[in-house]
Amino acid sequence: MILSLSLIIIYSVFICISGVFGDEMKSVSVTEGDSITLNTDIKVQSKDMLLWMVGAQETRIAEIYNQNIFMYESNEPFGDRLQMDNQTGSLTIRNIRTEHSGLYELLILSNRENSYNRFSVIVYARLPVPVITANSSQCSSSSGSSSSSSSSVSKCSLLCSAVNVGAVTLSWYKGNSLLSSISVSDLSISLSLPLEVEYQEKNTYSCVINNPIRNQTTHLDITQLCHT
Repeated sequence: MILSLSLIIIYSVFICISGVFGDEMKSVSVTEGDSITLNTDIKVQSKDMLLWMVGAQETRIAEIYNQNIFMYESNEPFGDRLQMDNQTGSLTIRNIRTEHSGLYELLILSNRENSYNRFSVIVYARLPVPVITANSSQCSSSSGSSSSSSSSVSKCSLLCSAVNVGAVTLSWYKGNSLLSSISVSDLSISLSLPLEVEYQEKNTYSCVINNPIRNQTTHLDITQLCHT
Protein backbone atom coordinates (compact mmCIF):
# COMPACT_ATOMS: atom_id res chain seq x y z
CA MET A 1 0.00 0.00 0.00
CA ILE A 2 1.29 3.48 -0.87
CA LEU A 3 2.02 5.58 2.18
CA SER A 4 -0.42 8.47 2.47
CA LEU A 5 2.12 10.41 4.55
CA SER A 6 4.61 10.34 1.69
CA LEU A 7 1.97 11.76 -0.63
CA ILE A 8 1.16 14.57 1.75
CA ILE A 9 4.83 15.49 1.95
CA ILE A 10 5.29 15.20 -1.80
CA TYR A 11 2.40 17.46 -2.70
CA SER A 12 3.22 19.99 0.00
CA VAL A 13 6.74 20.34 -1.30
CA PHE A 14 5.62 20.15 -4.91
CA ILE A 15 3.47 23.24 -4.49
CA CYS A 16 6.49 25.08 -3.13
CA ILE A 17 9.09 23.98 -5.65
CA SER A 18 7.21 23.63 -8.94
CA GLY A 19 7.78 27.27 -9.75
CA VAL A 20 11.39 27.31 -8.60
CA PHE A 21 13.06 24.87 -10.97
CA GLY A 22 12.00 26.61 -14.19
CA ASP A 23 10.16 25.39 -17.26
CA GLU A 24 12.91 23.32 -18.86
CA MET A 25 11.41 20.35 -20.65
CA LYS A 26 13.07 17.39 -22.33
CA SER A 27 11.53 16.27 -25.61
CA VAL A 28 11.49 12.57 -26.45
CA SER A 29 10.29 11.15 -29.78
CA VAL A 30 9.66 7.45 -30.36
CA THR A 31 7.98 5.11 -32.83
CA GLU A 32 4.90 3.18 -31.77
CA GLY A 33 5.81 -0.30 -30.55
CA ASP A 34 9.27 0.69 -29.37
CA SER A 35 10.37 1.25 -25.77
CA ILE A 36 11.57 4.47 -24.17
CA THR A 37 13.22 5.25 -20.86
CA LEU A 38 12.77 8.59 -19.13
CA ASN A 39 15.99 8.95 -17.18
CA THR A 40 16.32 10.58 -13.76
CA ASP A 41 20.14 10.92 -13.89
CA ILE A 42 20.39 10.08 -10.18
CA LYS A 43 21.06 7.09 -7.93
CA VAL A 44 18.24 6.56 -5.45
CA GLN A 45 19.23 6.75 -1.78
CA SER A 46 17.38 5.15 1.14
CA LYS A 47 15.29 8.19 2.12
CA ASP A 48 14.61 9.53 -1.38
CA MET A 49 11.05 9.87 -2.67
CA LEU A 50 10.32 9.92 -6.40
CA LEU A 51 6.93 10.42 -7.99
CA TRP A 52 6.05 10.03 -11.68
CA MET A 53 2.93 11.76 -13.02
CA VAL A 54 1.38 11.98 -16.48
CA GLY A 55 -0.95 14.36 -18.30
CA ALA A 56 -2.40 17.77 -17.60
CA GLN A 57 -4.21 16.32 -14.57
CA GLU A 58 -0.86 15.13 -13.15
CA THR A 59 -2.17 11.60 -12.70
CA ARG A 60 0.15 9.63 -10.41
CA ILE A 61 1.48 6.44 -12.03
CA ALA A 62 4.57 5.31 -10.10
CA GLU A 63 6.50 6.11 -6.92
CA ILE A 64 9.63 5.12 -5.03
CA TYR A 65 9.73 5.55 -1.26
CA ASN A 66 12.36 4.01 1.03
CA GLN A 67 13.68 2.22 -2.07
CA ASN A 68 10.36 0.43 -2.53
CA ILE A 69 8.47 0.78 -5.81
CA PHE A 70 4.72 1.43 -5.79
CA MET A 71 2.64 1.34 -8.99
CA TYR A 72 -0.67 3.22 -8.92
CA GLU A 73 -3.94 1.75 -10.13
CA SER A 74 -4.33 4.92 -12.20
CA ASN A 75 -1.65 3.63 -14.58
CA GLU A 76 -4.15 1.11 -15.97
CA PRO A 77 -4.10 2.70 -19.50
CA PHE A 78 -0.49 1.52 -19.72
CA GLY A 79 -1.30 -2.10 -18.87
CA ASP A 80 1.93 -3.91 -17.99
CA ARG A 81 4.07 -1.54 -20.06
CA LEU A 82 5.50 0.48 -17.16
CA GLN A 83 8.71 -0.43 -15.38
CA MET A 84 10.49 1.67 -12.76
CA ASP A 85 14.18 1.12 -12.00
CA ASN A 86 14.69 0.79 -8.23
CA GLN A 87 18.29 2.01 -8.50
CA THR A 88 17.65 5.20 -10.49
CA GLY A 89 13.89 5.72 -10.50
CA SER A 90 13.98 5.95 -14.31
CA LEU A 91 10.66 5.09 -15.96
CA THR A 92 10.52 2.72 -18.93
CA ILE A 93 7.46 2.39 -21.16
CA ARG A 94 7.54 -0.80 -23.24
CA ASN A 95 5.61 -1.32 -26.48
CA ILE A 96 4.49 2.30 -26.34
CA ARG A 97 1.31 3.40 -28.16
CA THR A 98 0.37 6.72 -29.75
CA GLU A 99 -2.12 7.38 -26.95
CA HIS A 100 0.79 7.49 -24.51
CA SER A 101 2.01 10.76 -26.02
CA GLY A 102 1.92 13.65 -23.58
CA LEU A 103 3.53 15.33 -20.60
CA TYR A 104 5.37 13.26 -17.99
CA GLU A 105 6.51 14.85 -14.74
CA LEU A 106 9.02 13.64 -12.17
CA LEU A 107 9.24 14.96 -8.63
CA ILE A 108 12.33 14.04 -6.60
CA LEU A 109 12.55 14.75 -2.87
CA SER A 110 15.95 14.08 -1.36
CA ASN A 111 18.18 15.06 1.56
CA ARG A 112 20.66 16.24 -1.07
CA GLU A 113 18.31 18.41 -3.13
CA ASN A 114 14.80 18.47 -4.52
CA SER A 115 14.08 18.59 -8.23
CA TYR A 116 11.21 18.74 -10.68
CA ASN A 117 11.59 17.46 -14.26
CA ARG A 118 9.28 17.43 -17.25
CA PHE A 119 9.34 15.25 -20.37
CA SER A 120 7.32 15.83 -23.53
CA VAL A 121 6.81 12.43 -25.16
CA ILE A 122 5.70 12.21 -28.80
CA VAL A 123 4.80 8.78 -30.15
CA TYR A 124 4.68 8.48 -33.94
CA ALA A 125 2.74 5.72 -35.67
CA ARG A 126 4.80 3.20 -37.61
CA LEU A 127 5.28 4.24 -41.21
CA PRO A 128 3.88 2.05 -43.99
CA VAL A 129 5.92 1.31 -47.09
CA PRO A 130 4.61 3.61 -49.85
CA VAL A 131 2.96 1.83 -52.78
CA ILE A 132 3.58 2.88 -56.39
CA THR A 133 0.97 2.02 -59.01
CA ALA A 134 0.53 2.87 -62.69
CA ASN A 135 -2.63 4.57 -63.89
CA SER A 136 -3.06 3.26 -67.43
CA SER A 137 -6.09 5.47 -68.04
CA GLN A 138 -3.87 8.52 -67.64
CA CYS A 139 -1.18 7.51 -70.14
CA SER A 140 -0.44 10.18 -72.70
CA SER A 141 1.70 10.71 -75.75
CA SER A 142 3.06 13.67 -77.64
CA SER A 143 4.59 13.87 -81.08
CA GLY A 144 7.04 16.15 -82.74
CA SER A 145 8.33 16.38 -86.28
CA SER A 146 11.11 18.03 -88.23
CA SER A 147 12.12 18.07 -91.85
CA SER A 148 14.17 14.92 -91.29
CA SER A 149 12.30 12.91 -88.65
CA SER A 150 9.22 12.53 -86.50
CA SER A 151 8.89 11.03 -83.06
CA SER A 152 6.27 10.12 -80.51
CA VAL A 153 6.95 10.19 -76.76
CA SER A 154 4.68 8.10 -74.55
CA LYS A 155 4.37 8.92 -70.89
CA CYS A 156 3.40 6.80 -67.93
CA SER A 157 1.22 8.19 -65.16
CA LEU A 158 2.10 6.92 -61.69
CA LEU A 159 0.64 7.30 -58.23
CA CYS A 160 2.44 6.85 -54.91
CA SER A 161 0.09 6.16 -52.00
CA ALA A 162 0.10 5.56 -48.25
CA VAL A 163 -2.93 4.81 -46.09
CA ASN A 164 -3.78 5.50 -42.45
CA VAL A 165 -0.97 7.96 -41.86
CA GLY A 166 -0.58 11.17 -39.88
CA ALA A 167 2.11 13.80 -39.28
CA VAL A 168 4.02 12.67 -42.38
CA THR A 169 5.38 13.95 -45.68
CA LEU A 170 5.08 11.99 -48.93
CA SER A 171 7.62 12.88 -51.63
CA TRP A 172 8.80 11.95 -55.12
CA TYR A 173 12.54 12.05 -55.84
CA LYS A 174 14.46 11.89 -59.10
CA GLY A 175 17.83 10.64 -57.97
CA ASN A 176 18.56 12.83 -54.96
CA SER A 177 16.48 15.76 -56.22
CA LEU A 178 13.05 16.46 -54.73
CA LEU A 179 10.35 16.66 -57.41
CA SER A 180 7.18 17.12 -55.35
CA SER A 181 5.81 16.51 -51.88
CA ILE A 182 2.69 16.70 -49.78
CA SER A 183 2.43 16.90 -45.98
CA VAL A 184 -0.36 16.19 -43.52
CA SER A 185 -0.73 16.63 -39.78
CA ASP A 186 -4.07 14.86 -39.31
CA LEU A 187 -4.27 11.28 -38.09
CA SER A 188 -5.37 8.24 -40.08
CA ILE A 189 -5.86 9.63 -43.55
CA SER A 190 -4.75 8.44 -46.98
CA LEU A 191 -2.18 10.31 -49.06
CA SER A 192 -1.34 10.04 -52.75
CA LEU A 193 1.05 11.90 -55.02
CA PRO A 194 1.11 11.64 -58.84
CA LEU A 195 4.12 11.53 -61.16
CA GLU A 196 4.44 11.34 -64.93
CA VAL A 197 7.50 9.78 -66.55
CA GLU A 198 8.52 8.71 -70.05
CA TYR A 199 8.38 5.01 -70.82
CA GLN A 200 11.99 4.79 -71.96
CA GLU A 201 13.50 6.86 -69.15
CA LYS A 202 16.70 5.67 -67.51
CA ASN A 203 16.47 7.98 -64.49
CA THR A 204 16.05 6.64 -60.96
CA TYR A 205 12.83 7.59 -59.17
CA SER A 206 11.73 6.87 -55.63
CA CYS A 207 8.80 7.65 -53.37
CA VAL A 208 9.57 8.45 -49.73
CA ILE A 209 7.31 8.80 -46.72
CA ASN A 210 8.80 10.30 -43.58
CA ASN A 211 8.08 11.77 -40.17
CA PRO A 212 10.57 13.57 -37.91
CA ILE A 213 12.28 10.33 -36.84
CA ARG A 214 11.76 7.67 -39.54
CA ASN A 215 11.33 7.17 -43.28
CA GLN A 216 10.28 4.46 -45.72
CA THR A 217 11.29 4.36 -49.39
CA THR A 218 9.96 2.56 -52.46
CA HIS A 219 12.03 2.66 -55.66
CA LEU A 220 10.26 2.86 -59.00
CA ASP A 221 10.78 0.04 -61.49
CA ILE A 222 9.83 1.74 -64.75
CA THR A 223 10.18 -1.44 -66.81
CA GLN A 224 7.69 -3.27 -64.60
CA LEU A 225 5.04 -0.58 -64.18
CA CYS A 226 5.42 1.38 -67.39
CA HIS A 227 5.13 -0.77 -70.49
CA THR A 228 3.37 -0.24 -73.76
